[in-house]
Amino acid sequence: MRLLLLEDDAILGEGLSGFLRAEGHVVDWFQRLLDVPALDGEPYDAWLVDWQLPDGSGLDWLRGLRARGHATPALMLTARDRLADRIRGLDTGADDYLVKPFAPEELLARLRAVQRRVAGTASSGVTLRGGVTVDLHARAAFLDGERVDLTHREWSLLEALVQRAGRIVPKSTLEALLLGFGGELSSNAVEVHVSGIRRKLGHAVIETVRGLGYRVTP
Repeated sequence: MRLLLLEDDAILGEGLSGFLRAEGHVVDWFQRLLDVPALDGEPYDAWLVDWQLPDGSGLDWLRGLRARGHATPALMLTARDRLADRIRGLDTGADDYLVKPFAPEELLARLRAVQRRVAGTASSGVTLRGGVTVDLHARAAFLDGERVDLTHREWSLLEALVQRAGRIVPKSTLEALLLGFGGELSSNAVEVHVSGIRRKLGHAVIETVRGLGYRVTP
């Protein structure tokens, strides 16, 4: 998953971003609202937002995005533990609410729940064409019941497509989801990783929609 982390505490932000990256996620971490680039055109699988930031309210920032039609799942990460605060956060547009301090493993579990909702399935397993099953929880792909080893980038690309199953995903979106800010990909990186996935899982698993992008179909 590509995650936007808004957290002003340097120790917590560094620890969380490092933990999530070690789990295979792409994390863009910012400490102030002013540091966040314009979100238009920047795809994220989830936003992780602290309520109180040095230059404003993360909740107000989220409210503004919701008013402009942004539907990306958002998790509030905050020390505000009153019932009224939790209700306000959820009613304002947060999809989940996590009170500090929390275990990083709990955050991962809540992100997996977000994945299941986005993928439109009650479980972590998604069956695709060609006898392929993808387990988002285990971060694993299976061909005819046998686990297939994918590289980190191959898995990230397949995961991004599965989370958007049935929809055409442009190449530029896949590049952003694979990389995040501050990195570089070769111009044909997406094609190379798609080819690698097809070689291991079969050509039918990913459909090329010429001139538009790629799609997987449950």
